[in-house]
Amino acid sequence: MGRTVIVLGGGISDLAASYHLIRAPCPPKVITRRKGIWWVGQIFPSFLLLLRTCGKQVSELGLDSEVLPVRGDHPAAQNRFLYVGGALHPLPSGLRGLLRPSPPFSKPLFWAGLRELMKPRGQESDETVHSFAQRRLGPEVASLAMDSLCRGVFAGNSRELSIRSCFPSLFQAEQTHRSILLGLLLGAGKTPQPDSGLIRQARAERWSQWSLRGGLEMLPQALHTHLTSKGVSVLRGQPVCGLSLQPEGRWKVSLGDSSLEADHIISAIPAPALSKLLPAEAAPLARVLSTITAVSVAVVNLQYRGVRLPVQGFGHLVPSSEDPIVLGIVYDSVAFPEQDGNPPGLRVTVMLGGSWLQMLEASGCELSEELFQQWAQKAAATQLGLKEQPSHCLVHFHKNCIPQYTLGHWQKLESAVQFLAAQRMPLTLAGASYEGVAVNDCIESGRQAAVTVLGTESNS
Repeated sequence: MGRTVIVLGGGISDLAASYHLIRAPCPPKVITRRKGIWWVGQIFPSFLLLLRTCGKQVSELGLDSEVLPVRGDHPAAQNRFLYVGGALHPLPSGLRGLLRPSPPFSKPLFWAGLRELMKPRGQESDETVHSFAQRRLGPEVASLAMDSLCRGVFAGNSRELSIRSCFPSLFQAEQTHRSILLGLLLGAGKTPQPDSGLIRQARAERWSQWSLRGGLEMLPQALHTHLTSKGVSVLRGQPVCGLSLQPEGRWKVSLGDSSLEADHIISAIPAPALSKLLPAEAAPLARVLSTITAVSVAVVNLQYRGVRLPVQGFGHLVPSSEDPIVLGIVYDSVAFPEQDGNPPGLRVTVMLGGSWLQMLEASGCELSEELFQQWAQKAAATQLGLKEQPSHCLVHFHKNCIPQYTLGHWQKLESAVQFLAAQRMPLTLAGASYEGVAVNDCIESGRQAAVTVLGTESNS
């Protein structure tokens, strides 16, 4: 009798894991327990999503004709901005942009690069993103560029986040080549990439991002349909109450009034949620997982009629020194006008979060949709000049949605892996809580989890 694998999740990671499990030459029986279908595209509807991890899946799911690419010569690919000092500033690009002063930076970034080449290698096993950037590139790059980047990707604080875990390619570049610039130029940390016709097209046309005609949600929906058609049992509305190990080493998954048994579990649920489900014999692992915290983000989609943006590009980020409330604004209509609807209107996505949101939550303030809409409209008016009332507004509050890889996160992962190996516990960790919060990272995490369970690559 074949093995049974239960996949716990509710996002793209567990879908990817299940997808690769069933593609094995002798696939196990797969049961996935999903808490709804949650998708990072709900947070960043036009988020930069490359094809390096899911190009084959897009083709195999019949979505090729739905792809909306943003090619390398498009304004959304070439232009990104910082909002500093009450104004939008384009980020420098190309050699000319690096050689001349580019506000908000007081000196050409060429000098920061030259400084970086001369710096010695760091001696610490980990470092905050801010400390790393300040040491290698100077205080302006650290406090403006890297601060904004950490807020845009992690909704986090660069003075708390780990360079080793949040930006491993930068950390590895310095460790391998002494310089992050030399390391990136020489390919430090690069891994072999999958190949497909769609991926080759994206490389040839230098796609910077892409979406699907009906939105990125089409991808998890298509994966869900594909899995059920292949015999995967998808259980929804049955919350897991606990996990216990049976004497023969199999898992018992309690679902309230019923239970399931499995030879192996892949968990793609948030680490703190998993820590509460683990049995007593996994207490050391539970303690580690409970320390991997997450922050909340409010996302407000605004649509306007008869207005124009002051600039054309992907969007802009906001450093914490400028506005503690607003993380950034994505100009959805620039990249994907095909999704503007009929009649068309200008669409932007305002992201709210960070320490401001944490402080409001801690103070017991009522976080209402009206409050988020008010702040988003104020940001669009102040930062983009969109002072008219929006014709449509959607507000989503995603509580504890982005894990925070704080200083020493890598040690937590090592501790978890060592415990599972020492105890020979048939549990594999996947998802955003561990090694990457971006969509590509989550898909790759699911694939790697399937490989771990199968002991070999799936037929993908």
